[in-house]
Amino acid sequence: MHRPLPRPLAELPIRRLTRDDLVACADLCEDRGWPRDEHRWGLLLSAGTGYGIDAPDGKGLVGACVVTSYGPRLSAIGMLLVAGRYARQGVARNLMRYVIEAAGSTPLSLYATAQGQPLYEQLGFGVVGRAERVSGYFRPDGGASGAATVPSAVTTRPASADDLRAMVRLDLAVFGTDRTHIIARLPAFSDRLRVAEADGELIGYAALWPSGNAHALGPLIARDTATAKALVSSLAATTDRPLRADIDARHEELLGWFEEHGLEQGSRTAVMTYGNPGLPGDWARRFAPLTVATG
Repeated sequence: MHRPLPRPLAELPIRRLTRDDLVACADLCEDRGWPRDEHRWGLLLSAGTGYGIDAPDGKGLVGACVVTSYGPRLSAIGMLLVAGRYARQGVARNLMRYVIEAAGSTPLSLYATAQGQPLYEQLGFGVVGRAERVSGYFRPDGGASGAATVPSAVTTRPASADDLRAMVRLDLAVFGTDRTHIIARLPAFSDRLRVAEADGELIGYAALWPSGNAHALGPLIARDTATAKALVSSLAATTDRPLRADIDARHEELLGWFEEHGLEQGSRTAVMTYGNPGLPGDWARRFAPLTVATG
């Protein structure tokens, strides 16, 4: 009696992931040398739509990715991961083609590593920007320029439930599409959530959330660079963990300021889009995403 041949990986069915798959998704991260980030996966699988392929031997996932929808103007793709034992067998391409087809006419965005960028280019994505990762322990005293980074006209404070509506209004103008379903989850997801005000108006907000042994900084939305610095300084004062953030590379002043305060520049990612020549919103006030997985 002949045993049936195993199905090629490209023919394995793709299914929706649920929060029951959280551990399997975290296992994928660990397999690829990333922090497990079960906390982040919990947010992604509740605010977005996860797609995965079950391993033929029943042991975990072959691969997975998440799509976060922001309505008809944009969906963001993130956490595209393939288990090491199934790498270079067309799994990532299969998942991406599935997601592109499912999106229909909705434009897509993603943050691409140098390793992933060629695949996305082959599938029709184009580079529209760059992000620089900074990480390390924040030094409040900075370098020779000192610590005078918080303008007197800007105050920061912990966010309250009463701030949610103003945060959503500001974010809509900056991001260019409605992220209420993300912002409403920030108080429970983040360890710290702060807002910036000037003359009684909310002009920025930022969050810290746990990722491995570090605190990730994002989103970082601010009226200007001075406001961004004020938010970062106030958040950094609340933690003794190293910080990590993915900063839009066009914000050169902020990147230099991070370096002065002890954070080092690390990996770079390309911001890419499909079906749209750019991202909506106002990049000048968008300093860092919540996570590169959500755009």
